[in-house]
Amino acid sequence: MPIATFLATAALLASPAAATIPGTIPGTTANVDAATLAAIEATCYDYIDGQLEADPKRVARSLHPDLAKRSVIGDTPDERLGLRRMSKEELVSLTKAGALKTPKAEWSRTCAVLDVTDKAASVRLETPWFVDYFHMGKFEDRWIIVNALWYSKPKKSS
Repeated sequence: MPIATFLATAALLASPAAATIPGTIPGTTANVDAATLAAIEATCYDYIDGQLEADPKRVARSLHPDLAKRSVIGDTPDERLGLRRMSKEELVSLTKAGALKTPKAEWSRTCAVLDVTDKAASVRLETPWFVDYFHMGKFEDRWIIVNALWYSKPKKSS
């Protein structure tokens, strides 16, 4: 590579336009405007904070009516390549029952936007208890969780 090409590439990569927003993977969200990232993160936080507050309306507004929420459970006697499935209605019902209600002082959660296009986004949510990977879709001006694949973190021994 000629030195002039190398220097031009280095200057481009060091420019503010090439900077990424913290919590994102370089190159996948670098050209996404801050308002879009904020809207995607707001949907993620509606999902988790709504559960932690036991606010079913907040959770419901973050989810597509045809949500596909799944967790890998391995092979079971009834199903090979087993998945635990959950619908929007089931998640909203668990939220209403306070299944994850947690005092705000104990909250620890992060939402990282991994990739964004004009109508789709991938997001990683992490809590002390589980990790969710979301596929979000943009419907008119709203970002909504369409798919979620999650896993439980191992319980810490006392």
